[in-house]
Amino acid sequence: LFINFVSKYMITQPINLLFRFLQNQTIVSIRLHNDFSRRIQGVIMGFDEFMNIVLDDAFYINSFSKSSNLGQVLIKGDCIVTISEVKMKQYS
Repeated sequence: LFINFVSKYMITQPINLLFRFLQNQTIVSIRLHNDFSRRIQGVIMGFDEFMNIVLDDAFYINSFSKSSNLGQVLIKGDCIVTISEVKMKQYS
């Protein structure tokens, strides 16, 4: 039974998903563990085995939809809670 369940659903490894975001220049939203009500959005320029991520064209968004431009930033992997793709209507 377990073998059938695994064969039906493909599990994507986090590093593979990050690599796909990098290749496609996908805009991502990253939530940090110290303040979950805020997020950083930008385009992944690079990452390493510790999931330290460099974002370009990054900006900081709080829960009141106010944002501030950050430019290019490095985010330590141990601070990241979630990484998700941003749909284009959310980015503007």
